[in-house]
Amino acid sequence: MNLRDPESMSVVIGTLLRYGVVLSAIIVIAGTIRLATASGLSDTNGLFAYSADTIPHGTFSLSVSGFFNGLAALDPYSLIELGVMVLIATPVARVTASVLLFAAERDRIYVVITAVVLGLLLFSMLATPFIPVFHG
Repeated sequence: MNLRDPESMSVVIGTLLRYGVVLSAIIVIAGTIRLATASGLSDTNGLFAYSADTIPHGTFSLSVSGFFNGLAALDPYSLIELGVMVLIATPVARVTASVLLFAAERDRIYVVITAVVLGLLLFSMLATPFIPVFHG
C-alpha cells in the first residue's frame, strides 16, 4: 500500500470507519440481547420504554470504576455504554489516523491542521465537562 496515494488513504480511513461502526453495533446488540435475557423474556416492554423515574435504570453506576465493574460482570447497560463509546471514538480514531497518514506522506501543513483539529476534538470531549461555565 502506497501511503502517498490519496486512494490508499481513503481506503484506510474508510476501513477504519466501517470497522468502528460495525464493532459498535455488535457491542450494542450484545448488550441489548443481554438486557433482554437478564430480565427474562416474559416482559421486555418496560425495558425499552423511556421512564424518567427509572433512568439511569436503578443501580446503574455512572462512575468509571462502576463502568469497568459492570463490563467485568457483563452488565447489559455497561455493554451498551461501551458500544456508544466505541461509536463516539470512531471519528476520533479517523482524525488520529489522518494525522499519522499525513505524517507518513510528509505533508507538514496537513499534519499541523489535522493535529489542531484532533487537539480541539479531544479538548472538547475531555476538558469541557470540567469547566464550570458548561454546567448550566
